[in-house]
Amino acid sequence: MTHKALADLGLEELKQYAPEQLQTHSVSAVLLALGSNYQAEKYLPYAREQLAALGEIQLSTAFQNPDFTSTPELPKPDYTNQCVYLVLDTPISLQQLQQIFKQIESDCHRQRLTEAQTPIKEVTMDIDILLIQTVFDKNSLSNKRISKKIAKSSNKWIIMADRYPFKAHETAGIEELAKEGSLKG
Repeated sequence: MTHKALADLGLEELKQYAPEQLQTHSVSAVLLALGSNYQAEKYLPYAREQLAALGEIQLSTAFQNPDFTSTPELPKPDYTNQCVYLVLDTPISLQQLQQIFKQIESDCHRQRLTEAQTPIKEVTMDIDILLIQTVFDKNSLSNKRISKKIAKSSNKWIIMADRYPFKAHETAGIEELAKEGSLKG
């Protein structure tokens, strides 16, 4: 298996698609950003364990970052963030993968409704998809024009447009995983 450095990954050259355009596409690998600002020492290991049950994972260093919405008048707890490269044992649709991640967040007692109603959000677990690798499925019912473009770039990374540009800690995690040889393009 050939590994490539981040420079070879060419983030700036990768295609970006909205997740809604890719719902039925089979995903073989994913790069995730995990975040927690409440009991991270409990919920990050749990989430990593659940992700490892889906396939092979490799982890970046966990970074502690201030909440960028924090102010002196309204201080907020720091986040612990970590990137995870997950190669799935069995490819599944992006939609199914998103449902699994929402379930893991729920299993960590994530309370989105409560968060929305409070000025200081206690986020037990947030799992965001940054990049995916797709498996082209000729039987996909999604947009054929997009499917053909994705098929041409099969086994290349696709950026989730709603997550780009990446935050500094996400970029640092991606770079670390690339230097370790985890990411292949």
